[in-house]
Amino acid sequence: MAALLIILVALFFAGMGLYGLVMPARLVAPFGLTADSPTARAEVRAVYGGFGVAVAALLGFAAFDVEGIRSVAAVVVAVALAGMAAGRIVAGLVDRPQRFYPVWFYFVVELVLAGMLAWAASIS
Repeated sequence: MAALLIILVALFFAGMGLYGLVMPARLVAPFGLTADSPTARAEVRAVYGGFGVAVAALLGFAAFDVEGIRSVAAVVVAVALAGMAAGRIVAGLVDRPQRFYPVWFYFVVELVLAGMLAWAASIS
């Protein structure tokens, strides 16, 4: 069960990462951001693309418990996701986003994925 939970989260990160690498401007458009210069697209490709693919790879190793990293990798990524969700809470208090999508939608996604990884770490 732990491996399945981790693989599901890895697939999310792989999808986000590949999308960020291939279509950086489309990835950030729902947030009202534009990636309309080579520098902006490079930043999106690095932060969303490269980071997402790297996290997916780490979780892939964790799913198969390569070198016994399952619990530690799952906890580290869960904490990172919880930190992202916490940033959205700060945004909610300071900027007060008016729509559910994308800010609160991804807040829920991040909490769910963090919970899945925390659960996977606890049962592995």
